[in-house]
Amino acid sequence: MLRHMRLPGRRLLWLALGLVLVVAGCGSEAPRPAAPQGESITLYTCVNDTTVQPVIKAFQSAHPGSEVKLFRAPTGELNARVASDVRSGGLKADVIWACDPLTMRGYLDQQLVGGWLPAEIDGVPEQFRTADSIGVAVLYLVAVHAKGLAPKTWSDLTGSGYAPVAVPDPAVAASALGALGYFSQADGYGLDFYRKLQQQGGKQVSTPDNVTTGVAQGQYRAGLTIANSAYLAQQKGSPIEVTWPKPGAIAIYGPVALSRQSADSTLAKDFISYLVSKGGQQVMADAGSYPTLPGVSEPKIPSGAPVVYPDWDRIASTKDTLLKDYQTIFGT
Repeated sequence: MLRHMRLPGRRLLWLALGLVLVVAGCGSEAPRPAAPQGESITLYTCVNDTTVQPVIKAFQSAHPGSEVKLFRAPTGELNARVASDVRSGGLKADVIWACDPLTMRGYLDQQLVGGWLPAEIDGVPEQFRTADSIGVAVLYLVAVHAKGLAPKTWSDLTGSGYAPVAVPDPAVAASALGALGYFSQADGYGLDFYRKLQQQGGKQVSTPDNVTTGVAQGQYRAGLTIANSAYLAQQKGSPIEVTWPKPGAIAIYGPVALSRQSADSTLAKDFISYLVSKGGQQVMADAGSYPTLPGVSEPKIPSGAPVVYPDWDRIASTKDTLLKDYQTIFGT
């Protein structure tokens, strides 16, 4: 008899618990669960600390418990790190954020990255996208120079009044490789542009930041650098000027891609999604980088400044020969 009397009580208990769950489910959407303590991903990039550190900090704040481990180096050193990984068993990065499409293409050709993109990428212009990578920032290669020496065109830099001109190394810096590719194809330029710079005493330095510093210190009268490097130096009081010469500043976009070995990493995918989100793009812009997503407040671009875009497919097909020919001019 007692057994039959307990049964309805149990049914009432389960019914009550069910009602509690239903009521809880009718509330507002639950907050995103924090990443488990100790969950981490590794990011390989050539992007400077001025940009990448604020991005990592903001992402980790939005994903409590997560960690983004960083390896950052110029493109040449980044390639060496990736090659070392491959020789020792496989890519150790979960995400690669490159500084130019050619570098990323090399990783894609080796089947190291790709196979996934965020769903919300339609806002990013198609020229910054492939089937396996998405551009998240743009570098603009511009002219930095002493005050009063603004060149109207890139070819002006070959004049004696600008000598000596500093040139970043295309074997080290992605933006320099993009510039080399563009000039090699542009009417009236070609490799003769670099040859004339060298004949006027032009010097090759390692990175665009080295160009900016050299001009600021008076070692060079002008140089080829990236806009965010030059404007940051200006903000810090460097006695330099920045010009976007005709036919235009050279736009080099930096793509990001997922490591194929990390195809199951939710955190890695969340990080890439954050980079292309409006919030992530604004963090980059606030740090001085140029976002790819339209509608985000971006750093300074002079009114009416001309911009040109390299033919990356064409550059890819001639890259090795191009670098070899360049070395005959600025070889060390």
